[in-house]
Amino acid sequence: MNKEQLEKRKKTIYDFICDELYVPMKAKEIAMILSVPKEERESLREVLEILVSEGKIEISKKGKYVKAEKKYLSGTFTANQKGFGFVTVEGEEEDIFISPEDTGGALHLDEVTISLFPASGGKRREGKVEKILKRGLTKVVGTYEPSKNFGFVVPDDPKIGSDIFVPVERSKGAVSGHKVVVEITDYGSRDKKPEGKVVEIIGHINDPGTDILSLVRAYDLPMEFPQKVLNQAERVAKEVTQADMAGRMDIRDWQMVTIDGEDAKDLDDAITLTKEGDAYILGVHIADVTNYVQEHSALDVEALKRGTSVYLVDRVIPMLPHALSNGICSLNQGENRLALSCIMTIDEKGRVIDHKISETVVQVDRRMSYTNVKKILVDKDEALLKEYEDFVPMFQMMEELAAILRKKRMKRGSVDFDFPETKIILDKNGHPQEIKPYERNVATKIIEDFMLIANETVAEDFFWQQIPFVFRSHDTPDQEKIRKLAAFINNFGYSMHVGQEEVHPKELQKLLGKIEGSPEEPLISRLTLRSMKQAKYTTMSIGHFGLATSYYCHFTSPIRRYPDLQIHRIIKESLRGKMGDKRLSHYEKILPEVAKHSSEMERRADEAERETEKMKKVEYMEGHIGEIFEGVISGVTAWGMYVELPNTIEGLVHITSLDDDYYVYYESSYELVGEAKNKHYKLGQKVSVKVESTDKLLRTINFVLA
Repeated sequence: MNKEQLEKRKKTIYDFICDELYVPMKAKEIAMILSVPKEERESLREVLEILVSEGKIEISKKGKYVKAEKKYLSGTFTANQKGFGFVTVEGEEEDIFISPEDTGGALHLDEVTISLFPASGGKRREGKVEKILKRGLTKVVGTYEPSKNFGFVVPDDPKIGSDIFVPVERSKGAVSGHKVVVEITDYGSRDKKPEGKVVEIIGHINDPGTDILSLVRAYDLPMEFPQKVLNQAERVAKEVTQADMAGRMDIRDWQMVTIDGEDAKDLDDAITLTKEGDAYILGVHIADVTNYVQEHSALDVEALKRGTSVYLVDRVIPMLPHALSNGICSLNQGENRLALSCIMTIDEKGRVIDHKISETVVQVDRRMSYTNVKKILVDKDEALLKEYEDFVPMFQMMEELAAILRKKRMKRGSVDFDFPETKIILDKNGHPQEIKPYERNVATKIIEDFMLIANETVAEDFFWQQIPFVFRSHDTPDQEKIRKLAAFINNFGYSMHVGQEEVHPKELQKLLGKIEGSPEEPLISRLTLRSMKQAKYTTMSIGHFGLATSYYCHFTSPIRRYPDLQIHRIIKESLRGKMGDKRLSHYEKILPEVAKHSSEMERRADEAERETEKMKKVEYMEGHIGEIFEGVISGVTAWGMYVELPNTIEGLVHITSLDDDYYVYYESSYELVGEAKNKHYKLGQKVSVKVESTDKLLRTINFVLA
């Protein structure tokens, strides 16, 4: 049976069972009434089984088929280490709670069918797992522990509630304390543990780098490139030839710089800036990666699969092999390079009054670092002013234009969160030596502003051309969350206009402006951020709420993000007049999946980056147990409060450790209040804490009030 046939048959049989004249029957009786020939009866049984698994029909105690009374839903099961779990169902507002006795043997990330229990007044909906449709985990990362005649693997992920039993002959010679990848061979049952075989030994728990490698494996991040891909990258040209330059705009004589972090190796953007009268001519020149990564080639297939480069604490897992990303596709100083340029004419109010997108040949004059540009512009460092004197006027002009662009963006309501990122410095054994906030400076902001305007200009251009494209979209926040935020900030004497309509970014921006410099700023900023949705890639231009623009895309980083690479291909085909009906329909067909997959890979990379940071923070605090730190309450929950230290490390003060009173949690004002002494602990408050303990496996830090 093909898919279409199956759907047709399902509908026929379901409609038959739903008919009000239908009386419960067995399969044989259904076959007789519907005159199903003998040779087709097996496929009838199949269809009935599928309808049962989807929860549309049920089998009565007498073995007869009836319409399902219960409401069935299908979704993904997320386990909790305490035994219960939640099922996320697409299109449903909130997850459905599953108690430990109703999980039906489902494990973390399984796809399941559940039935719902009757709703009880205002409580969260609960359900029971009826059927496991598809197993979510096939491999698990954990620590191997031997026993007499067998071994077992304790999973790293606490959500996987059970150890995995490993027969000795399938342990690959693992010894106690080895981090391993185990493939599940039997998922077990309520009374029987899952069973598996060791397929990889990552290293010993105490070896440098094993901890992060374990995370890499747990998130299934591809480390090694397939040989075919490496060979292809090696074959790619090592330098730009005359033939490569033919037909391109040659701008090698323009004064051009790259500005990046000191340790960056993949330089994908260069800047030029001049002035004509009152207008600025800003060129953002991006490495022409698609010249070397052809559609459907091994390089392209691998890049799409990866979706993005992943920046972990101790390594980068690149989207493209280093031979490309640090070689011919990197805009290295003094080398001829191919680029895709967006050259914009911007007036003194920051409006782009003209632009041109071209295939170009470029040559970078200077490789600059953020630190040195900051030293030139802010610190007026004499030695550097002298060293780069030919370039100083351009840097000053950059600062001027970036301020104009930022002002314009702010005017329209762009919401700018200035949270410090974390910088973790490791020693040669991978132990964290120092953890500090990594602040944005004048130079990082200049590049940020220029990339934003280029991304915006390209997105608007292709939106009006009505060519299939990949946009970067950020949806308007959920009304309910905004209402909650508005109610909460009232406690601090702030107000926000929340009408019946959607909230305008300007309202949030005004709020962030009002709280700037106040003690509650970190807290309200964080809550504002939490009320927003995640940005994602889409084929429709639904606008970017946070940047308060109707058009936005990712054009400036094709070395490390696949959507950028994808739209470069579209831009070049359109520039060359090759965007005929055939290509248009090709892109219409492939882009929805590219956008969806790239968004998923971005989430995976973000999670892995966050988890490696957490891991190193826990390891760092292991060396500070018993020490006292000043911090700010960054989160309040029913089980305690989270405190963030100035170096961005966060830990939990558990409610059970607050032993001077009985504390009650008030959700509306995010605070804990002592019943007897009326002591308040609320978000944004400064407190002193002592480091009590850490748990590397759960990646948690426990504080007590000092």
